[in-house]
Amino acid sequence: MTPLQHFIASHPRLFVLTGAGCSTASGIPDYRDRDGQWKRTPPVTYAAFMHELPTRHRYWARSMVGWRRFGHAQPNATHHALAALERQGKVELLVTQNVDGLHQRAGHAHVVDLHGRLDTVRCMACDWRGPRQDFQRELVRRNPDWANLDAADAPDGDADLEHHDFAGFDVPPCPHCGGIVKPDVVFFGENVPRERVAAAMDACRSADAMLVVGSSLMVYSGYRFAHAAAQAGKPVAAVTLGRTRADALLALKVDEPCEQALDFLLADTAAASVA
Repeated sequence: MTPLQHFIASHPRLFVLTGAGCSTASGIPDYRDRDGQWKRTPPVTYAAFMHELPTRHRYWARSMVGWRRFGHAQPNATHHALAALERQGKVELLVTQNVDGLHQRAGHAHVVDLHGRLDTVRCMACDWRGPRQDFQRELVRRNPDWANLDAADAPDGDADLEHHDFAGFDVPPCPHCGGIVKPDVVFFGENVPRERVAAAMDACRSADAMLVVGSSLMVYSGYRFAHAAAQAGKPVAAVTLGRTRADALLALKVDEPCEQALDFLLADTAAASVA
């Protein structure tokens, strides 16, 4: 039995927090290198998106191109392994920092999307919400010359379009009030909704231990839960590549790709189904 297997077996109620490392095997790039530093320019901030028209043009142009692949990403072995762990009754709650919805698509039932979901858009004036896929069709209709562009994928479902003039890109307004439409995700500089934090913290308090999967915890919105668990005397294990902000708090660190470290959960599921 590996140390990770022993950790999971020893703690029947786990609070699970996941990050970008869970989804890299699904073709979605992560943000940081092994030392926790940005691999690219940090994502757009809330203030810039809301107050700078050129920033919104650039964001939605890149997002229109990137969505073609991001919107079709499929769960990988990590998502399926954690869903299997939930079916075994071992997961108190899964909180994800990701915005791709892949845990739910893998069959995970109890998930808090801490930073929201990219498959929904919302109006910042009247709070109208709609499917991103419908908004994508409208983006393409208004900007046909951009529809055939291609570029390398970026972590937020957008693409690394460089050296393009975004000024002429036509961004659809809210169909109800004409307001600014934004992805229903938490941008840098924007607060995570209180009810999500409260639900996650309640689950953290009632769990026996915390398991971090694919996150460096460099962002406070995730780190706070590891800190709270450690302060309460609950052991914290992390499965991730490289340094985390919580290294000093960890009872166990597994420096391996998530799908490799958790593959025993799928093996256990396959063995159980044969039996």
